[in-house]
Amino acid sequence: MSEVILQCEGLGRRYVDGHRTVEVLKDVNLTLAAGEKIAIVGASGSGKSTLLNLLGGLDAPSSGRVLLGGDDLAVLNERQRCRVRNRRLGFVYQFHHLLPEFDARENVAMPLLIRGESRASSNEQAAAVLERVGMAHRLEHRPSELSGGERQRVAIARALVGRPDCILLDEPTGNLDPDSAQKVLALIDELGQEQASFVVVTHDAAIAAHMNRTLRLEQGVLQ
Repeated sequence: MSEVILQCEGLGRRYVDGHRTVEVLKDVNLTLAAGEKIAIVGASGSGKSTLLNLLGGLDAPSSGRVLLGGDDLAVLNERQRCRVRNRRLGFVYQFHHLLPEFDARENVAMPLLIRGESRASSNEQAAAVLERVGMAHRLEHRPSELSGGERQRVAIARALVGRPDCILLDEPTGNLDPDSAQKVLALIDELGQEQASFVVVTHDAAIAAHMNRTLRLEQGVLQ
């Protein structure tokens, strides 16, 4: 049986809006095995990004729990949570969230520097991953000097550089032209051959079709 990388049990998320309670997620259960790729689809407002934030420990559930490599994120303090996220998770957001004052190599090296690795080693590893995603010629370019597709590939390189067990992607092709989207999809396919696990929130049927499983969120319930 494959190792369980990420798991959630009875996950719920509620918000209070004035005098009413809005239930965004209801009793969500999910298990992600090593090397597995899962797509999560659903209408806008169905709770997809909320679920991804909970799985990544960026938000706290109202009920239930998230286990990452067997660690219950809720019982860790913030420093411990940050350490687990840094070492076990990679994030790719719809809006890349690259730091504008740093070049591509510096952006990709950031997770390793936060981890405590030397600048020289971090830069060397960042350059190697950027080469792998076809960005070796853009090492010293800042985000404002890159196209949308190039920025997204830098964001993917940043997610990969720490060699995480699991990569969470939120609409990774949502703001890309068809050619750039196809390149990102090819990259996800390639990485999927190397036992990395993926959870991808997407509206893109082509990306969903490349995953092992597709799950649908409807009114906060995972189908």
